[in-house]
Amino acid sequence: MLLYLRLLNESFGFAMNALRNNKLRTFLSLLGVTIGIFSIIAVLAAVDSLDQKIKKELSSLDKNTIYLFNDTFGPSSVPAWKREQFPNVNYAEFEYLQDNLPDAAQMSYQIFLKWENVKYEDKTMSNVNVVPVTHTFIDIQGFEFTEGRFFNASESNSGATVAVIGAELAEGLFGTLNPLGKQVRMYGQRFTIVGVLEKKGDGMFGNDDTSIIIPVNFIRRALGENKSMTPVIVIKPVKGVDMEAFKAELTQKLRNYRGMKVDEDNNFFINVFSGFTDLIDGIISSMNIGGWIIAAFSLLVGGFGVANIMFVSVKERTNLIGIQKSLGAKNRFILFQFLFEAVILCLFGGLIGIGLVWMLTILLTSALDFEFILSIGNVLKGTGLAVLIGVISGILPAISAARLDPVEAIRSGM
Repeated sequence: MLLYLRLLNESFGFAMNALRNNKLRTFLSLLGVTIGIFSIIAVLAAVDSLDQKIKKELSSLDKNTIYLFNDTFGPSSVPAWKREQFPNVNYAEFEYLQDNLPDAAQMSYQIFLKWENVKYEDKTMSNVNVVPVTHTFIDIQGFEFTEGRFFNASESNSGATVAVIGAELAEGLFGTLNPLGKQVRMYGQRFTIVGVLEKKGDGMFGNDDTSIIIPVNFIRRALGENKSMTPVIVIKPVKGVDMEAFKAELTQKLRNYRGMKVDEDNNFFINVFSGFTDLIDGIISSMNIGGWIIAAFSLLVGGFGVANIMFVSVKERTNLIGIQKSLGAKNRFILFQFLFEAVILCLFGGLIGIGLVWMLTILLTSALDFEFILSIGNVLKGTGLAVLIGVISGILPAISAARLDPVEAIRSGM
């Protein structure tokens, strides 16, 4: 054990000498390792941060939640032109499924619309996300309020002109005033504010803070339902249900209601939320692989650079190697000495790269409304990768040093 500690100490000293005596050569050689480690850890940190933010935002939704409409989240064997001909789901189908799907814990009807301007007195907020839903939407989405409440079943069914608004929209329209009971104008009507959502911040899939939620039956009555809108039936099954059996029952119920023949293909899609998260996981995985491929080229160049330093180091210390061997140093001692030196040099480059990523995460987190995280796991991956590059790039020079004949080595240095 003491032998290896002495080896490590000597190797560290030689590595420091290389850094001091050949600054430019060492800098250029380690630059590849630094860039490679920086690239891969930066990509891993960015992807992990993105993955964590997405999962945090989606954590409130059950993975078994179903989005039933005329399109799909991901790739489909049905061509786009054919999907465009599929009929939209409608409110009558929503009511039918509500009454005929016993394993559905909650069900809501939602329409996706174009953005709208919302006015309060002389203030106007442009491009506001209007979310028309049934009152049951809160049981699926799980909103939290700073003021007021969600609209009730009576208001939902009658299409009352009531609204729930996000925190940023409330601040933009009302400032320090209490929004409850105030009226805003849109679609030529006055809507009474009954609730204000708790502030969440920008999300990857929309921003509730700048949204206004209204009863879907108001939109159905005022604007009708047409191809420019995208109606969706959101279904949350009871816990522990057999999802395949539930999807089969849902498919059969809707096919029967639409009067579809046995040989006809489904003209709707049952999008399970877990499929969407699987799609995201696949994208995240592809980004990670892309990062490794990009970094591999830099690490390859860096490895050759370190190997070059080590071959030069063996050449410069040939006489010293001969003296060590003549004094009884074994081949493995010489081999480990140069191998440790290569590893230490690569660790320098790797730690610089990790340090740069750490500084970048701090800068980006403070500059953007997004938290970048450099995890301990990624730091360990970067450190381990630097050690691996050191071993790979240093093994051949170390073997060549260990195989030197002591007499020839001393003579060549004279």
